[in-house]
Amino acid sequence: MPTDPEDAGKDAATALETGGPTDAALADSGGLDPALLGNYVSALTRVSASRTALSRDELEDYRGCGGQAAAAGVPLAALVDLYLSATWRLWSHLPAVTAAASDLRSIHAVGETVMRAAGDAVAAVNDGYQVARQSVIRRQEAARREFIDDLLTGSSDVAGLLSRAAGFGLDLSGPHGVAVVRAHRPFTEDSELLDDIERSLSGRNSPPTLVASKDGVLVVVVTVVQPDAFSSVTSALVDILATSAGLADGDWQVGVGRVRPGPGGVLRGYDEARDALSLAALLRIETRVVAAVDLLVYRVLLRDRAAIADLILTTLGPLDDVRGTAILLETLDAYLDTGGNTAQTARRLHLSVRAVTYRLARIRDAIGLDPTDAAVRLPLHVAVLGARLLDWPADTLPEPD
Repeated sequence: MPTDPEDAGKDAATALETGGPTDAALADSGGLDPALLGNYVSALTRVSASRTALSRDELEDYRGCGGQAAAAGVPLAALVDLYLSATWRLWSHLPAVTAAASDLRSIHAVGETVMRAAGDAVAAVNDGYQVARQSVIRRQEAARREFIDDLLTGSSDVAGLLSRAAGFGLDLSGPHGVAVVRAHRPFTEDSELLDDIERSLSGRNSPPTLVASKDGVLVVVVTVVQPDAFSSVTSALVDILATSAGLADGDWQVGVGRVRPGPGGVLRGYDEARDALSLAALLRIETRVVAAVDLLVYRVLLRDRAAIADLILTTLGPLDDVRGTAILLETLDAYLDTGGNTAQTARRLHLSVRAVTYRLARIRDAIGLDPTDAAVRLPLHVAVLGARLLDWPADTLPEPD
C-alpha cells in the first residue's frame, strides 16, 4: 500500500529535526537556539511533499520566532542566515526531492515550492523581528530618557542610579565632568548632530561618555579615568561643533563644570556648566568654552544681590539720571577692564582717546568719583560687574537691606 506523502513527510521531518542538516544550519549561524527555527523543518518537509504554501499559523509562528530573537539580542543577519542555511542543507534530504530524483519537472516544482516557502518564512521572521525590535528600542529610549532626567534633576534613589548607569557605560561611583552646549537652535534627542558627536567621542581609547539633550541644550557626561580625560573630550567636542554644517561660528558656546565623584557630582557639574553659560551671556563673554571655575568671583557677587544692588546705587546710581547712561556704562566698563588704559579703551570702543577722556569726565561729574583714581577703581569695577550681572539699568534692582 503506497505511503501518504504527508505521513512520509512527518516521519522525515522528525528525523531531520534531530539530524545533521539542522545541526549544521545552527552551526552556520553561530550556534543559535534551535527554538528560533520553530517548526520550520517539519513545515518545509510538508510543503515540499504537498506542494502547498505555508499556512497562516506557521507564518505567525515565524513572526513569533523573529520577536524572540529580537528580544534576545540576536542579530537579524544571523537569524536570516539560520533559515536560509537550514533550507539549502535540508534540500537534498527532503523526501519529495529524493522521490523525484529522476523526474526533472517534479524537481523544479518541488524547488519552486520550497523556495517560495523559504521566502515567506524569512519575510515573516523579519516582520516579527522588526516589530519586536522597535518595541525594544522604544523601551530602551524610554529607560535612557528616564535615567538622564533622574541623573540631571537629582533623583533620591542613588543606588538605583548607580546600578542603571552601568547599562549606559558609566560608573557613577568615580569622578565625572559635565559639559553643556547651548546653541541658537535647541538640541533634541532625534538630532543627527547628537549621533555624530556620540560616534566621534566613542573611540576605542576614549573615556566612557554619555551624550544627550536636556531642555534644549546638549549634555556630555564624561568619566574621568585620567586627569586630562575631561579636557581632551571637551577639546574634541569643540572641534566637532566648529566643523558641523548645522552650526554657524558664534552660534554656540560650551559651559564646563568642575569634575566631581558620584551622581551628586554629575548634577553639580551640570548645574555649574549651565550657570557658566548664563553668566557668560550676562557678562557678554564670547569665548567658545566658559569654565565654571573661572567665573567663581561672579557667583560670589550674585550670592548677595541686595548688597551688590546697594553698591550699584551708591556708586553708579546718579548715572541713571544722565543722558546716555548705557554708553557711559559701556565706556566705564571697558576702561576698568583694560586696567585704566585710555588708549586701549579707545581702540576697543573704536573711539578717539579724546572722546574716551570726555566720557570719563562726564562720569566723574555725575557720580562724584574719578575713574582715573586708582583708589576707587576696585569698588567701581565691582559695581560695573554687578550692573552687568543684574542687567542694570534695563532691569530694576532688588531692594537693598
